[in-house]
Amino acid sequence: MSKFELYPAIDIRGGKCVRLLQGDYNKETVYGDSPFDMAAKFEEAGVSWIHMVDLDGAKEKKRINDRVIVETAKQLSVNIQVGGGIRSEEDIAYYIENGIQRVILGSVAVQHPEFAKEMLEKYKEKIAIGLDARDGRVAVNGWLETSDVTAVELGKKMADFGAETFIFTDIAKDGMLEGPNIKAISELAEATGKNVIASGGVSKLDDVKELAKHQNKGVSGVIIGKALYTGKVDLMQAVREV
Repeated sequence: MSKFELYPAIDIRGGKCVRLLQGDYNKETVYGDSPFDMAAKFEEAGVSWIHMVDLDGAKEKKRINDRVIVETAKQLSVNIQVGGGIRSEEDIAYYIENGIQRVILGSVAVQHPEFAKEMLEKYKEKIAIGLDARDGRVAVNGWLETSDVTAVELGKKMADFGAETFIFTDIAKDGMLEGPNIKAISELAEATGKNVIASGGVSKLDDVKELAKHQNKGVSGVIIGKALYTGKVDLMQAVREV
């Protein structure tokens, strides 16, 4: 079994490093002018992966902050997974050809499952499926709309199509620093039989340790955002402990 991975998150908007509260574009905090410097700092702390999101891209449905993401992948030796604004095969190929290890398909997997199936067949483990749920149902388009598909239903379907990795975000928990939805995360891992990376709600080292306990069920990692930026979780310490 591969080790439980920590994914420090870098959300990019207007070229800067930001965090949004529950995905609300009006509730933004800027944590740094340079996503690259932030990534270099995270790499120094000893992580193997960084999670980068093009927030402008998610909203505009096209790549916007892709240059800084690719630059980071080229300059650093850490693995990068990227989400936000990835809507076409051209987007996927662009990122993979430029050294990105994993590309996340979110809204497009809900709205065009056939496209997701095709991409999973072609790019295999380089594709992760992002399931962002509000009350168990999948939200799309930068979380601005909620669909009527449940995360578990979509997860099973995508697993049948060949998805090996899911990123599960409980929107209600995101940026709230009140602990992740471990029950929903474990349920998805058990239902799909695949790797699930947890996202949203981590507020302390204990949350990370708690999630790591479910590794045997398929919880393979955790994305940590706001808790790193506010100093609630020390990344070096988390890397050591996990």
